[in-house]
Amino acid sequence: MSEQTQPQDPDRARQDREAAERAAERNRRVVIVGAGLAGVQTAVALREQGWRGAVTVLGEEPHQPYDRPPLSKAVLLGKADGSAFDVDFEALGIELLLGRRAIGLAAGSRVLETDAGPLPYDHLVIATGAEPVTLPGCDGLPDVHVLRTLDDAERLRPVLTGQREVVVVGAGWIGAEFATAAREAGCRVTVVEAADRPLAGALPAEVAAPMAAWYEDSGARLRTGARVAAVTEGAVTLADGTVLTADAVVVGIGARPATSWLAGSGVELSPEDRSVLADERLRTTLPDVYAVGDCVSFPSARYGSRLLVHHWDNALHGPRTVAATIVRGAAEGPVYDPVPYFWSEQFGRFVQYAGHHAGADETVWRGDPQSAAWSVVWLREGVLVALLAVGRPRDLAQGRRLIERGAVLDRRMAADASVPLKSAAV
Repeated sequence: MSEQTQPQDPDRARQDREAAERAAERNRRVVIVGAGLAGVQTAVALREQGWRGAVTVLGEEPHQPYDRPPLSKAVLLGKADGSAFDVDFEALGIELLLGRRAIGLAAGSRVLETDAGPLPYDHLVIATGAEPVTLPGCDGLPDVHVLRTLDDAERLRPVLTGQREVVVVGAGWIGAEFATAAREAGCRVTVVEAADRPLAGALPAEVAAPMAAWYEDSGARLRTGARVAAVTEGAVTLADGTVLTADAVVVGIGARPATSWLAGSGVELSPEDRSVLADERLRTTLPDVYAVGDCVSFPSARYGSRLLVHHWDNALHGPRTVAATIVRGAAEGPVYDPVPYFWSEQFGRFVQYAGHHAGADETVWRGDPQSAAWSVVWLREGVLVALLAVGRPRDLAQGRRLIERGAVLDRRMAADASVPLKSAAV
């Protein structure tokens, strides 16, 4: 009787196939460029969603990865030494390469170029965040500061503890938060803003106008319509010739995506704001390259436009989409279309915003904007699309859920601050 090949056990064949797939996955690597919230959350989400391969996080700063919101509050005021994330990177098998900077990416090479040599990858996540816009001509001046990193906050601490005279350039979110901390520390503060009101780039004039009084109430001076002509040691000269004395100057005139290192990479950038142009799953124009956080804009079906969101909540939630797409495959990852959310603590007030008010056709006030607590809602064809709440966190919580479900509001009820916002839904 001739020898015959025995048929292979189907269960054994399946087990061998699965073992081979697991071994192949363990040999694959995700490289994440950026060790801020978006980068760290992407690494954690990969492990939570079952990624077995290597995960490497590249951070330009030498510090352990940390959260940024406390920098303009507790860290700046010396109430905390830092804000390191409570993440056990070693236990999760996440490799940290700190003090290492990405300098380039060659299309099709699957190699990230860094200042310490090349780093191969199977999937790459761009999470380089944003960098502060600076004033021209201020390079090298020792008393001109921005507030973006832990080192920035540490350099500014002596300014506050010394109760110095400070000029803040820009009355946006970061300018208001720094002015708040500086006044709390006892500094003399003057805020200069080129526009005619605070938060000119973020809110409509009628909504931002009541906030101007907050500066004076806190003891800070606010000068609007004031353009900076020159900054010299110890002084800020305005375009009208006014000279403001300054022991320190803090520049808070905005931030832009930190994407210059991607030039020539094949990753498409927006010609308007230099953000990475990602799709609805946060995929870039290069295969297996993704972007998340402050450096990326994405299409929103909810708002019918592309959004660039420079806020903590976006950096927290976007990574789940990226991780799911990497783990499940490009065709199965979830669509990212959040209701943008952010908050700010300034001059004793808790300010929250949800949604995107561009394109709204109606504004409804809830409460007196001269009071300590009030809200504004924006409607588009009766549908709630955005909300700003000052000292009314319940309005924000209810409004955010209403925006998510595309609720239509009864305008009369929405305008009654004594009525819960959720009761205004038709």
